[in-house]
Amino acid sequence: MKRIWLLFAQAVTVLLAGYFVVATLKPEWVRRGSTSLGGVVSIIEAPASAPTAPAPGSFAAAAQKAAPAVVSINTSKAAPRHPRSNDPWFRFFFGDQDNEQPQVGLGSGVIVSADGYILTNNHVVEGADEIEVTLNDGRHASGRLIGTDPDTDLAVIRIALDKLPVIVLGNSDALLVGDQVLAIGNPFGVGQTVTSGIVSALGRNQLGINTFENFIQTDAAINPGNSGGALIDTEGNLQGINTAIYSRSGGSMGIGFAIPVSTAKQVLEGIVKDGRVTRGWIGVEPATLTPEMAETFGVKATQGVIITGVLQNAPAAQAGIRPGDVITGVGDKAIGNVQELLTAVAGLKPGTASRFQVQRGNDRIEVDVTAGTRPATPVRRRQAE
Repeated sequence: MKRIWLLFAQAVTVLLAGYFVVATLKPEWVRRGSTSLGGVVSIIEAPASAPTAPAPGSFAAAAQKAAPAVVSINTSKAAPRHPRSNDPWFRFFFGDQDNEQPQVGLGSGVIVSADGYILTNNHVVEGADEIEVTLNDGRHASGRLIGTDPDTDLAVIRIALDKLPVIVLGNSDALLVGDQVLAIGNPFGVGQTVTSGIVSALGRNQLGINTFENFIQTDAAINPGNSGGALIDTEGNLQGINTAIYSRSGGSMGIGFAIPVSTAKQVLEGIVKDGRVTRGWIGVEPATLTPEMAETFGVKATQGVIITGVLQNAPAAQAGIRPGDVITGVGDKAIGNVQELLTAVAGLKPGTASRFQVQRGNDRIEVDVTAGTRPATPVRRRQAE
């Protein structure tokens, strides 16, 4: 028994001596990937990987492609003057009311042209006296307002800088519910931020936000300050301009809305070319077709938009459209609700005749209407963001 213990003790002594020699002369053989933090704690680190290789499932490539073209927009406008601020008696009792600080705003924008054109929301720059644009690379520039389109809540500004990063415009008409998307902007002024989500719904309308609504709904986190920023796909291509959120708290609740890039391109082209967006107009008062409305006007239609009023001498009146008519189609587009009719008519070229499908009583007829130019829409205060 003693012999066994003696052999064991000798073996342990030899092993400890060997370990001591190896640890002294070749410590890297013993550590094998462990790292000492200040000589106190040893940790094991993963092997270093190439810095350009994103992790599986990462959206880093898309974010790196699009982020440089997304800018932060800061606006300021003078505080409103009190209507009696020049009255000496008012100033005597209430003091000088003209010392209030300017009102400031925060939003985002997307560079869409190497010439310096930037798409953003109308409500970001509305009424601004000064517009300052900050690029992701740290450069600053003063923005010049080129034009606005309150009907879609879009605006175009321009900056004078060279070597600008430009985003690639995607095809929003090819988006599907469930597609992955990223939102890029400057929420709450904390700096550029990328959030991810999916397309939750398409063609959202009747929200009461804009006159022409065809929103992409997403659950990518969008917060105040993201307005005017980019909604991109996993290839880094622009699919929409983030514009509004549904929220009871002021922060993201997983329901955000973006204007499709297909709409944004039309607005951009109109503003840059003509200074405004030209839309068709026929001068009618449309209403949702309900069984009660159909019974009131004595029409048998079950689909379309009923006309409750026609403006005198407007294009619709000149073409013979009457109150009680139900418009079921414009050109080759079927009409199912008021928003679809507004969008279809807005897309008509002023001065060009278009064929309308109409149901009048029990009869289905076709009417050629030569659209006019839609009058400017008064700016409405938005309730979102």
